[in-house]
Amino acid sequence: MELYEFDKSIRNGRIICGVDEAGRGPLAGDVYAAAVIFDDATVIEGINDSKKLSEKKREAFYDVIIEKAKAYCIATATIEEIEAMNILNAAMLAMKRAINGLKIKPQLALIDGNKSPEIDIPTETIVKGDAKSQSIAAASILAKVARDRYMKQLDEMYPQYQFSKHNGYGTKLHYEMIEKYGVSPVHRPYFLRKFFEKK
Repeated sequence: MELYEFDKSIRNGRIICGVDEAGRGPLAGDVYAAAVIFDDATVIEGINDSKKLSEKKREAFYDVIIEKAKAYCIATATIEEIEAMNILNAAMLAMKRAINGLKIKPQLALIDGNKSPEIDIPTETIVKGDAKSQSIAAASILAKVARDRYMKQLDEMYPQYQFSKHNGYGTKLHYEMIEKYGVSPVHRPYFLRKFFEKK
């Protein structure tokens, strides 16, 4: 089944939004989420899970999604919120903010994964939804591109960590830079605890 057909099969005249997050795994930076609403007739050829697309394709789809969406919202949860409530709850908070930030209120939210944020509309969780649903795939692209752009900004602020090369993920290079330069204000302290305990 094509991704847009999947949404059509669920929609049944309702306004649905697709929701996904980006940046749960990295050692640094905010976590991002996006929510997207399309109408019944919108088909975006070639759209897929953001992880399966090249950066160039994600950037191109980003503009197409924003142009064709009836409504979209990109939201975040901060490093401080990640630290206070853990990364899963912070990702749920970012999703909730993205849904609540839509200019059109959806009647059903399709959530990528197996856990839903607590919101005042019905939700349906879809494991690997970003490879099944056009609206979830679109949300995954908006969240991923927005977060990558944000990491490029952090790269300019803290060039010694080379954030644009690893987007904050725990690569060998990133750990080497943390050892060399210490922890920056944009690192997630909880994520680095085990690393420093091993030292």
